Amino acid sequence: MRGGGGILGVRNNNNKIRSTDPTFLKTRTRFLRSREKWLVILGVILHAVYMLSIFDIYFKTPIVHGMEPVKPRFSAPAKRLVLLIADGLRADKFFEPDSDGNFRAPFLRSVIKDWGRWGVSHARPPTESRPGHVAIIAGFYEDPSAVTKGWKANPVEFDSVFNRSRHTFAYGSPDIIPIFCGALQHSTWNSYPHEYEDFATDASFLDEWSFSQFDNLLNKSNEDAKLNQLLQQDNLVIFLHLLGCDSNGHAHRPYSSIYLNNVKVVDNIAQRVYNLVQNHFKDNSTAYIFTADHGMSDKGSHGDGHPSNTDTPLVAWGAGVRKPVAVSENHHPDNSIRFVDEHVHDMPTPSEWGLDGLERQDVNQADIAPLMSTLVGLPCPVNSVGNLPLGFVNLGEVEEVEAVFANTKQILNQFQRKSQLKQSNSLRFKPFKPMANYVSVLDQIEHLISIRDYEAAKKLSENLRSLALKGLHYFQTYDWFMLMTVISLGYIGWMIYLIIHVLQSYTALPGKFSRKEQSYPRKNNWKLYLAGGLVMGSVCMILLLEHSPPLYHAYFAMTIFLWIQISCEYQFIKALWRYMQGREMSCFVKYVATIIVSVFILEILVRSFMDRNLYTWCFLLVGVLAPVYLLYSKLWDMGMPIFIWLACWFLSVFTLMPAEIPDNTKLVTSSGFMIVLIGVAARYLDIYGVDSRYYHSLTHDIKKSKFSVLFLLQIILVVVSSVMVSLSTSRRTEKQESLALHQVINWSIAGIAMVLPLFSATGVLSRLNSIFLGFAPAFLLLSIGYEAVFYGALALALMAWILFENAHLYISKANKSSTSMINSVEDNIVMPSDDRCLQLSDMRIPLAFMVFFNIAFFGTGNFASIASFEISSVYRFITVFSPFLMAALLIFKLLIPFMLVICAFTAMTKLIRVPLLGCYFLVIICSDIMTIHFFFLVRNTGSWMEIGNSISHFGIMSAQVVFVLLLFALTSVYTKDIQTRSSKQFSRKQM
Repeated sequence: MRGGGGILGVRNNNNKIRSTDPTFLKTRTRFLRSREKWLVILGVILHAVYMLSIFDIYFKTPIVHGMEPVKPRFSAPAKRLVLLIADGLRADKFFEPDSDGNFRAPFLRSVIKDWGRWGVSHARPPTESRPGHVAIIAGFYEDPSAVTKGWKANPVEFDSVFNRSRHTFAYGSPDIIPIFCGALQHSTWNSYPHEYEDFATDASFLDEWSFSQFDNLLNKSNEDAKLNQLLQQDNLVIFLHLLGCDSNGHAHRPYSSIYLNNVKVVDNIAQRVYNLVQNHFKDNSTAYIFTADHGMSDKGSHGDGHPSNTDTPLVAWGAGVRKPVAVSENHHPDNSIRFVDEHVHDMPTPSEWGLDGLERQDVNQADIAPLMSTLVGLPCPVNSVGNLPLGFVNLGEVEEVEAVFANTKQILNQFQRKSQLKQSNSLRFKPFKPMANYVSVLDQIEHLISIRDYEAAKKLSENLRSLALKGLHYFQTYDWFMLMTVISLGYIGWMIYLIIHVLQSYTALPGKFSRKEQSYPRKNNWKLYLAGGLVMGSVCMILLLEHSPPLYHAYFAMTIFLWIQISCEYQFIKALWRYMQGREMSCFVKYVATIIVSVFILEILVRSFMDRNLYTWCFLLVGVLAPVYLLYSKLWDMGMPIFIWLACWFLSVFTLMPAEIPDNTKLVTSSGFMIVLIGVAARYLDIYGVDSRYYHSLTHDIKKSKFSVLFLLQIILVVVSSVMVSLSTSRRTEKQESLALHQVINWSIAGIAMVLPLFSATGVLSRLNSIFLGFAPAFLLLSIGYEAVFYGALALALMAWILFENAHLYISKANKSSTSMINSVEDNIVMPSDDRCLQLSDMRIPLAFMVFFNIAFFGTGNFASIASFEISSVYRFITVFSPFLMAALLIFKLLIPFMLVICAFTAMTKLIRVPLLGCYFLVIICSDIMTIHFFFLVRNTGSWMEIGNSISHFGIMSAQVVFVLLLFALTSVYTKDIQTRSSKQFSRKQM
């Protein structure tokens, strides 16, 4: 190396390497360690702060307070409303006939044909009970900030139809009723105990319970004058929550006779409720609405956006509801509009429903709230975003326009409130331009109503309502661009700062700069810090004036700080730019190609979080390319290419297997013997590969008999653990109590086995084989199925990786003459330790590590998979319920494959003599490229699983800066003593 400027030292005129001076090396080592500690601390803080940003961007509540309710300016067509919600009832099972050709809901079918209106209510994912009921009763879709409450409690109190009623009577599930009535003063409600929700029984009795509560209420009113007086008043809401279909769908599937019979039960309840109300009140002033919160998939689940989950029945009849209308030839479907579940309007009605001749009125689920409010003459819930479905209401021309106008003003009030709040807190407010003249539009609508041009007034109101809804979305995402820009710039700044550190500290690049450029003068950096401090102070002052949340200050401060640090390296950046300008075009092509390939591989890894089968194709391809490269490079040891090919193809099988691991004790037991064979093969190679030019660097002179005894003891422990897997499982299978002796033996085997690798030989193969055998007993005892085979397959693939890199190292040396090799070594050994400098081609090491790290994550599922946390995995160690110990064992099981990867990676860096921390920083740069991608993939709509997975993917990648470092610390106990022959043979002293 012609120089060693900056952090690496410089040559003097006598061509003596200054970096070999012990005092200088000690100083440099101390400086590097302190700087890297600071970098790690900065990285942890940065990723922790930026991880919280998704809650300010994606999961901010849309609910605002302070709006005045809009009271309708017409007389209510109904005095009371009866709302029946059949939880988990899918539309097709409600409308279609049974196998005998009889319809399952004869009463409601007669309502559809003779008295009322019908359609399909389209639910927006997540299709769960809470968001479905919130949409129906409150008129808005799930508050995304509820993610911080575990989707259970209300993070922000909201308005609903029940709140606006004079009194609400509600009966049903303890998971639903308290959400709306728990804090409602003017309500009478009751719910059954949680113990009633037993999936082992026919849950239709829960529906009967809700009906009987209402029946008892009316019977009681005959004797209670005060209650009877309350029931005779207007603006009443009666709500019956019918959970039977949901529970039976989960337990028995929606095709079961129990579920289909439950459809008949809810129809019968609807008929009895109707007769009961009509006989009690006798005034024909009751409106009825029957619907469901979500459907049910064929597998007995719900949550996603499949039509079986989003399509629910809607039937309305009674006071204020239109009569059935035959389909007319003048009916022109509007295919340009989509529902919230992405279904096109006017979807064809299935012929088997037998309703082709009747006009169908589909609605979005949130549209039901303004429909109920209009029928009972209540102000629409102030946070509602639903559009009044005029096809359901039977109003005069004037009342119809007034109803639409009231609905429009209610949504407009939300828009105005959000606009006011944002304007009052913004120094540079950007209004929603399409709504700039909404006041004049309101005046115009009032004028059109006054001159009785009702059709034009209704059309203008609907257009204004549509614009107001777009305005609500505009203000909901008002800060998104700013925050996402700041966070993205922060991640980019962090990666640039890391790249600069790696280039300065771990490459030969600084030594190639001129003497003047090597000094990196920092005397003027105080000016940059002062300017940066002024910018940071100004930004924080603006944020204070805008009453921004505290975390906004942290986002901006962190990003500005990073770019100040980058600016302080301007001399190095300028020198780097000059150096690059003097390079040949082929160098630029190499740099660009390396960047493109790296980003491409990382994008595949991002995609693999959604489709783990990609790893199958990845290892199938690598299993071909790696051996071809070795053969092309004239590596005549045919065993190595064949082994690499088989190892990669063997590992590729596991990402095709189901994430839900089936129990297979025989497979776990036989996996133990496979692990023994792998260990024996590695031991054979370690002993007889000493004199091989291909395996020389990996082997170790094993002359001491204690190493042979240690290896034999490890083999015995693996065999015994396989036997204990069979013994422990057989007792549980036969319903016998687990023996305490078995548990003691299992704990002892696992504990002793993990200590033994510390006493093994320090060669690469010896130590890695010992680590592999050391963790095998614990992993076998924690396995229930094919994941035990995966452990062996992963070890084989990691060994293939090491063999490939060792062969690549041999080929690289063989292609050089002894003189050029010595010069190369002299040129590269400039680090404080025995490591050489990083080169561009070394980028393959962190990329390969990222692939193996992720295959350890996805090989048998992933951290978010239920299978990964199968509780039966711990039964061989503990059977008495102990949540903390069980969780610790499960997490330890999941960590073992990662620890194998980290150990192999550490051994790899020692084999090819590259700095471990330099490679760690490259790994963090790679993971942060993926983090930025996942940052833009976070979802606040969709099923709970889709939302939760998007958060966990972003969180997992953000946490890798700490997670990988902790694993390095854990595995360093095993890997710190690893030695390679190459490091001894080509030591600096011999050179």
